[in-house]
Amino acid sequence: MDLDLETVSDELYALKPEDFTAARDARAAEACRAGDRTLAGKISKLRRPSLSAWASNLLVREQPEETDALLRLGEGLRQAHRDLDGAQLRELSRRQHALINALSRQARQLASQAGHPVGEGVQREVETILHAVLADPDAAREWAGGRLVKAFDQAVGFPQAADGARPRPREPAPAPPARDRSRAGEEQRRRLEQARQQAEEAERDLTARQEEAAAADRQARDTQARADELEQRLTELADEIKRLESEHHEAESAARKAREQARATDRQAREARRRAESAADQVKRLGGPERGRTRDTKRKVR
Repeated sequence: MDLDLETVSDELYALKPEDFTAARDARAAEACRAGDRTLAGKISKLRRPSLSAWASNLLVREQPEETDALLRLGEGLRQAHRDLDGAQLRELSRRQHALINALSRQARQLASQAGHPVGEGVQREVETILHAVLADPDAAREWAGGRLVKAFDQAVGFPQAADGARPRPREPAPAPPARDRSRAGEEQRRRLEQARQQAEEAERDLTARQEEAAAADRQARDTQARADELEQRLTELADEIKRLESEHHEAESAARKAREQARATDRQAREARRRAESAADQVKRLGGPERGRTRDTKRKVR
């Protein structure tokens, strides 16, 4: 297979953290054997992701629709923070926190499904990452690549919205004409409505996904319970088969012994008949008072 850094990076950052280093070193060695030492050096410099970064990357890889919804919401929120007052921002901020809480729980669930459960501390770090994604376009671009290595060094948020303050005053500028002010107000209202619609759409989509995940979990539990029940039944049937096989073996052994006993008895009967006939013939040849009794005995033996 032809190696390139993009392909190798996608492959490595899709792995569980504990599998990352060995796979990275194997790919670097492969590139080295192929004669591409430059690529081997770049692969060797790829860093193993932290648990929170790995769980965040899972959201990008496993839930692309939720990823797009969060990125759109971030764009709307950043624009809103540039244009709107605190009262309007607080409404969007409330939706922002609800969405982030839900997505961080989803990241924790995905990590568990991937075979590497994480704790509440990691979930909180995921929340910090998602806050940064909403507030910082550079963080959003880095996260959307699905190759995040660690949580962002500094939490990024929207303090003005949290405090209920208005945006920082700008330097005085000449007042625009009335027509321009009207257009600016209309544009501001349009962007606000767009941001609200994006937030509502993201919430609806997330709710639907959570319901689907809950239904899938219930189905998985029901299926597992049925599998456990069938496994128990199989165990019982296996025990029953063993018991019946043992009884069958004993019955076969008893039947074999009975047949052997019947053959032995039959041989003994034939031998007794042969002796009786021989004795009767001997009496007959000799002649004597016991002849009649011997003939009677012979008839009875026959």
